[in-house]
Amino acid sequence: MRCPKCGCVDDKVIDSRASKEGTTIRRRRECLQCAHRFTTYEEVEQQGLVVIKRDGRREEFDKEKLLQGIRKACQKRPVSPQAIDEAVDRIVADLLDKYDDEVPCLAIGERVMEELRGLDGVAYVRFASVYRRFEEATDFLQAVKRLEIRHDTATFRLPGF
Repeated sequence: MRCPKCGCVDDKVIDSRASKEGTTIRRRRECLQCAHRFTTYEEVEQQGLVVIKRDGRREEFDKEKLLQGIRKACQKRPVSPQAIDEAVDRIVADLLDKYDDEVPCLAIGERVMEELRGLDGVAYVRFASVYRRFEEATDFLQAVKRLEIRHDTATFRLPGF
């Protein structure tokens, strides 16, 4: 690992810790030349997914692009950066579980909408408006109505209440 201060490639690891989820390892390092301390993160490199776009083109899956899209939808909303990062991690893990090599862009979009629905209603409608290419106000109304439909099938209304 190259020191960010002096560029030396000789360092020693002072401390290593696994993340809570166990997906990354944080390493605290010290440069042997200038004694500058810095942190690196190590994670398992996933086999690259290829996204099949709507027009049939294929593009390498980009986690950062997914993260930026969700951040944009959640902009100026009461959603913490940590909640966004966790949602992205869940989406990526789910996609890697379900798809080996290629994933349709529609599957990604639907999975993102599922996560946003649980995070913030406004972010959900924002993302839906771009993803589903809303052209009229009725499209927004339909998305809001879908948001009102509950997915909790375990809660039943008792008679008389």
